[in-house]
Order: sequence, then C-alpha cells, then structure tokens
Amino acid sequence: MATCWPALWAYRFYLIVLCLPIFLLPLPLIVQTKEAYCAYSIILMALLWCTEALPLAVTALFPIVLFPLMGIMDASEVCIEYFKDTNILFVGGLMVAIAVEHWNLHKRIALQVLLIIGVRPALLLLGFMLVTAFLSMWISNTATTAMMVPIGHAVLEQLQGSKKDVEGGNNNPTFELQEECPQKEVTKLEPRTQKTQEHHRFSQGLSLCICYSASIGGIATLTGTTPNLVLQGQVNSLFPQNGNVVNFASWFGFAFPTMIILLLLAWLWLQVLFLGVNFRKNFGFGEGEEERKQAAFQVIKTQYRLLGPMSFAEKTVTVLFVLLVVLWFTREPGFFPGWGDTVFANEKGQSMASDGTVAIFISLVMFIIPSKIPGLMQDPKKPGKLKAPPAILTWKTVNDKMPWNIVILLGGGFALAKGSEQSGLSEWLGDKLTPLQHIPPSATAVILCLLIAIFTECTSNVATTTLFLPILASMAQAICLHPLYVMLPCTLAASLAFMLPVATPPNAIVFSFGGLKVSDMARAGFLLNIIGVLAITLSINSWSIPIFKLDTFPSWAHSNTSQCLLNPSNSTVPGGL
Repeated sequence: MATCWPALWAYRFYLIVLCLPIFLLPLPLIVQTKEAYCAYSIILMALLWCTEALPLAVTALFPIVLFPLMGIMDASEVCIEYFKDTNILFVGGLMVAIAVEHWNLHKRIALQVLLIIGVRPALLLLGFMLVTAFLSMWISNTATTAMMVPIGHAVLEQLQGSKKDVEGGNNNPTFELQEECPQKEVTKLEPRTQKTQEHHRFSQGLSLCICYSASIGGIATLTGTTPNLVLQGQVNSLFPQNGNVVNFASWFGFAFPTMIILLLLAWLWLQVLFLGVNFRKNFGFGEGEEERKQAAFQVIKTQYRLLGPMSFAEKTVTVLFVLLVVLWFTREPGFFPGWGDTVFANEKGQSMASDGTVAIFISLVMFIIPSKIPGLMQDPKKPGKLKAPPAILTWKTVNDKMPWNIVILLGGGFALAKGSEQSGLSEWLGDKLTPLQHIPPSATAVILCLLIAIFTECTSNVATTTLFLPILASMAQAICLHPLYVMLPCTLAASLAFMLPVATPPNAIVFSFGGLKVSDMARAGFLLNIIGVLAITLSINSWSIPIFKLDTFPSWAHSNTSQCLLNPSNSTVPGGL
C-alpha cells in the first residue's frame, strides 16, 4: 500500500487522460444536443489544458476528431481553421524575428541602448526594461529573456566587485545603493554584509525587471505575443463582417500607450521595492559617480566590441525589418487610405492583402538574399570548389527555432470558436449571460480582467484566451455591448502573469538563475497585476474608444438585433466612459 500512491502519482497524467472523457460522458449522453456535445469537447480540452496531462498542441487537435464524430462540423471545415490567415501572420512574423535573432541584431540593439542609458541604479533598471520590452515587441519573449538575463548578471558581477576586493574589505566604487554610513567603530564584517544584502536585492530587482518587461512588451504589437493573434483570429472567425477592425495599426494605437504606462509604473514599483525610496541615490547623484560607472560600462563595451562591425546580413535584416513595420502600419491604417485600400483593393474597396501577406513577403525576400556580398567561399567539404554563401534565412534555421506547436494551438482555438458558433453553444451562453446588462460595462471589464489575470497565473495565456474570448464575445452580443470592449482588455490581462515562476517562460528563466524565491516573485507580481488591470482599464475607457468605436454596438456584431432595438440604452457605452 505504501507504494500505491507514489505509483498512482507517477501515472497521474495517463489516468487523467483516460478518466476525464469517461467522467464527463453524462453531459452528452443525458443532454443529446449539439450544444451539449460542443460543451463536452470544450470542457474536456479546458481541463486537459489546465492539467497539461497532454502537450497543449496535442490537446488542440481534439476538435479534428470530436467535432465530426459528434456531428458539429465536417472534418474539412474543422481542418481549415488550423491554418487561417492569423496563423500565416504568426509564421511570417516569427520568420523575421528568427532572422533578427540569428544575426544577433537584437543583441546589438540591447547593448547600444545600455551604453546610452548608463549604469546608475534606477537608470540601469529602466535601460534593461526598455530594451527587453522593445525586443519582445518583435521577437519571442522567451528568446529576449534568455539573451538579456546573462547580460544583466554579467553587469551585476562587475557592480559587486571582484572576490579579491570583497575578501580584502575594500569598498567597490562601481555601485552603491544607499547613502554612505558615517564612520563608526564597527567591524569590517558589518558593512560587507550590508553591501552583500543590498547587491542581492538589486540583483533580484534586475532579474524581475527583465522577465516582467518581456511580458509587458509583447502586448504592444499584434505579433508580440500569441494571445493578441488569438484575439484577431477569434474576431475574424466569430464576426466575419467586422471589416478587419483589429489590424496591426489599430492594435498598436491601442496597446502601445498601454504598454508604456504599465512599463513605467512597473519600473517605479520595482525601484521602490528593491532599491528603496532614496531616489537621489538611486539615480546616482553624488561624488565619484564616474568611478562607479567604469566597471559595469566596461562589461557592456566589451560585449558590444565582441560583436564587431555590422555585417551585410545585419544591415539587410535591419532594412527589411523596418520595411516590414512600415508596410504593416500603412496597409490599412484607418485614419488615411493605405496601400491595401487603394492599390490592392477588391471591387468593394477592401484590401485583398493582409498583415500575413506582408510578413510572408518579407520572409521570402530573406530566403532569396545572400548573407554575404561578395559571397564566394571555399566549400569545406570539397577543397578547391567554390560555393555561394547561405541566404539571410535558411529553412534549417527556421525549422530549428519555429514553435510549430503554437501554430497548432492557435488552430485548435479557432476550431473551438467555430464549433461553438456552429453548434449554437455561443448563442445559448449569450442568452444565459443577459443578466449582466444590469452591471455597468466598466465594472464588467474590470472584473473580467481580474479573473483572466488570476487564471493565467496557472494556465497558458494562449489556452486562457482561447477558452474565454468566444464566451466573452457571446456575452457582449447578449447585452448589446461592443464585443471588443471586453475582448481587448481580457486579451491584455492574459499577459499579466507576474506572480509565479511557472506562469510564463520568462519567469521560469529568471527563477532558474537563482537568487529569487517564489515569495519574492509573488510579492512583486501581486501589486503589478493590480497596476496592470488599472492601466488596461484606463486604456479601454479612453483612447481605445475612438480607435475601435467602442461607444456603439456595431452592426457586424448583431446576433439579437430586436433586443438591441428594444433596449437602445444598452447599445452604447454609457457616457463614453
């Protein structure tokens, strides 16, 4: 008996996968409707996603089997959902990000910014946060964190001083967090111990700055983090007539100011928590500052020098990256005619190209341009034979770094949303949620953001948005509220996973480097979650209203038009909030 429980625990994932479908069977057997069948599929997948008994991408494949067998959708219709335009945008954007990472352009940008900002305590935190947030807007937050953490720790080692200095009792002139104490008759051990504790707290603060800003930066662009793409795909799937309301330009106008506000507030909070409230000392005002900067500056300069001059490949990737961003912004900006609305428009005046089209175009160019000019080089396998250099981007590089599992996970989410619509489950949920119309919209948004922020601490942010967004869309339709008024803030809230090491890969990376306890991350992340929800609430009730016309109930969202006509007071956000 003593070995029974350990054996069951060892096989827990197998048992969950086998028992969950059987445990949930009464639902489709007793209530034999398409709505119940779809609910069975969603609940089963939600529990498997929460327990991670199967890989997330494997669970996302369930609709291909369950929906046709239950008569919800044809297999051909389900499979189409797994490679929609949003998935193409994800793949194309990641290919460009992989090229940026492969040629070390992101590292050059990071080190250059750090050289400009300097190494004063508060500014060093700000520098790492700005660089990490900017890079995570374009490349994976995991890759950004994995690159920035070693740089941060290398700088910290110089700030702490050499082991020889510590053993000899010499003060390290490179960095001081607190005011110098007046000379007293104390042992040398006490100041060294205090200095070690101060450095340890600053090390904790710098580590958390990096992982938090990686999550915060991803919300600024449509391709910055996967939940943003989930939102775009769900909106296009649930509301086909929306007129591409969520595109790169509109999302950036909404999310970028939110990211800046949240990033600055996070910087202030972490500075107070780990550096104290002596802002004069935190900003490095005092005598001997030039001496204090030299050691840490030398680390950054050495790292930057090792990169050497910009290669042809780096320059090409930089030009193509800038071109990609410009094309994204000018395709269909909304406030002036873009090239998609004019040059590549159909008979109805709608753009025939999408953000995914642009991303794939730039990616294809990277596969064509060689990485060196002139590029003839000796073939190491065949001496004496010349060969051309590899392209800026090769399929091997892409295949090694592309997270294909996320593509499947995105597709599974779109399949669930489509199945909910086809089975009538969305309409049923909407009818059950009509009592929410008596709650002010702003209060509804805040409550939902807090719920998502708590849920995403324990579950993948992609799985969280995949499960909740279709339900939120149904709720908004039922109470005649603009669907984006609740879908946008909840998508951003899914990125507010700051409290636990397992919440996001960036959190796990900085935690694995040591020096942090779960209590440290939870204490810093709890208030940051609250700050994040408040910043999101501010954005959704101010500048996002004219961007997405949130003060009206759009015609493309009408599922129960008669109810909205009978209750016109519910068709707008009261007072524009």
